[in-house]
Amino acid sequence: MLYCRDEVLFLTNQLVNIESIVNTEGEKEISSAIHTLLSSYPYFKENPDHIIKQQTINDDQERYNVIAFVKGTKKPSNKTIVLMGHLDTVGIEDYNQLKDKACFPEVLMESLHSEDLPPTVHEHLQSENYLFGRGVLDMKSGIASHLYLLNYYSEHPEELEGNLVVVVECDEEDGSHGILSALKELKQLREEHNFEYIGAINADFVSPRFEGDENRYIYKGTVGKLLPSFFIIGAETHVGSAFEGIDPNFIAAELTRQISYNPELCNEAFGETTVPPVSLKQTDLKPSYTVQTALAAYVYFNFFIHSWSPKEVLEKLKVQAEIAFNNALTTFKNRYKAFSVASDQPYVEAPWKSRVMTYEEMDQLLVDEHGESYTHHMEKFKNVLLLNKELDTRMFAARVVEEAWKWMSDRSPAIIVFYSSLYSPRIDVSGKNTREKNLIEALEHAVEKIQPTYQHPIVVRNFFPYISDMSFVALSDDEGGINAVSQNNPGWGTKHYVEYSDIRDINVPVINIGPYGFDAHKQFERMELDYSLEVVPNLTNLVIQFLLSSK
Repeated sequence: MLYCRDEVLFLTNQLVNIESIVNTEGEKEISSAIHTLLSSYPYFKENPDHIIKQQTINDDQERYNVIAFVKGTKKPSNKTIVLMGHLDTVGIEDYNQLKDKACFPEVLMESLHSEDLPPTVHEHLQSENYLFGRGVLDMKSGIASHLYLLNYYSEHPEELEGNLVVVVECDEEDGSHGILSALKELKQLREEHNFEYIGAINADFVSPRFEGDENRYIYKGTVGKLLPSFFIIGAETHVGSAFEGIDPNFIAAELTRQISYNPELCNEAFGETTVPPVSLKQTDLKPSYTVQTALAAYVYFNFFIHSWSPKEVLEKLKVQAEIAFNNALTTFKNRYKAFSVASDQPYVEAPWKSRVMTYEEMDQLLVDEHGESYTHHMEKFKNVLLLNKELDTRMFAARVVEEAWKWMSDRSPAIIVFYSSLYSPRIDVSGKNTREKNLIEALEHAVEKIQPTYQHPIVVRNFFPYISDMSFVALSDDEGGINAVSQNNPGWGTKHYVEYSDIRDINVPVINIGPYGFDAHKQFERMELDYSLEVVPNLTNLVIQFLLSSK
């Protein structure tokens, strides 16, 4: 066992003291600090080309990853393990009057003693076995564990049978530019040093799954995340003649009722089930107040997956959209009939029918009908739209669909289904090949050895339940699944693009061994010291040792 508690805690505090909120200058500052720290180690002074400060690629901002590696001397081997973790955090506004102390754990904790705290938070604060502060849990203590092991093996390469690469990436909390850029460097290192990537270990946080849960979880693979989006076209009318048109917000409300919290859209695999989708935005696209109903509405949902492909999700959501559209029309007609009776006015049958298509289907219709005049117009439109820096990828996609819709010959009410943001691929590590089997065996061996020394159960599950950069080091989807993403994202190739081929090229099985705590992304973010500073580094180290020595 490595005695690492004090050093990992020291490194954690050093990292937390640097405010590194995503999309701020702090990301640059902390990457420079990490690079300076590693450069001071004797190994990297002797091998300066073993540490890289890499600027992200195709990024609107200047920020950097730090990548460093140690070559073991115990026995010649190309086997290489990647340790990964992100340096950025979410914001600190939720700390309110204490936000100037959010990145200084000791000062923050001193102030919290005088606050009126929830009972569990108060208990953890009094226990002195928790460290509070922004990033302590998500995930600077995890980075600290990795940096400790990197330094350890830089001082003891004779104990390392193979190679250890540490990737500390930026922008995990937003667009994952960091890890996607790091893939290029990992490929380059593989070419230059003949690295054979046999496993990756992420160090993102873990938390209880429910109140009273005492387990500390390790995850094989990770959940996938999609952002299915719906552009809803109604039939505009003056509010004084409400039943002469149909409000797209009315259809959108029915769509949200149909999809949000729907257990039919939970994806079960290996006995584990995703949480159902939930709406993240619902709005119409009216620029200002008028007494005309909106022309269009826009809704998008978070959608987690364990085994479904992006193509399957689109097919399922087309069915749900059809149900919602039909329900909306049925309710509309019933209410119109009731109004006609109450107002002694004639009922006129509504002309609309349920109409749902994917963006790919609509785009192909327009190409077939209009040819190059349509494609050239849309290309020009997207390039002009790119100049509007206030549009995120989601609203950019909506505006592209809105513009394409103007070319439709039949502009009767419809729902267009598409993806409007980054797809974070699902990964299952279930023993499908030798590398996965070896990683699982190494993990089981490590847990078996550590468990007797730790009071709480250490439990291995299949899917890390939060969005993470683990998604970008392996790919379980086939080309059809990835094509469903690229061909149904209106901003693909302009506002948004991912080299999924880079992920497939690296394709290394990945597990998560990370710090334990509570309230990540919240005001009382805190990390349990015993597990995070002692168990996590030692578990990770045992996996490294066992995996590198496996046949």
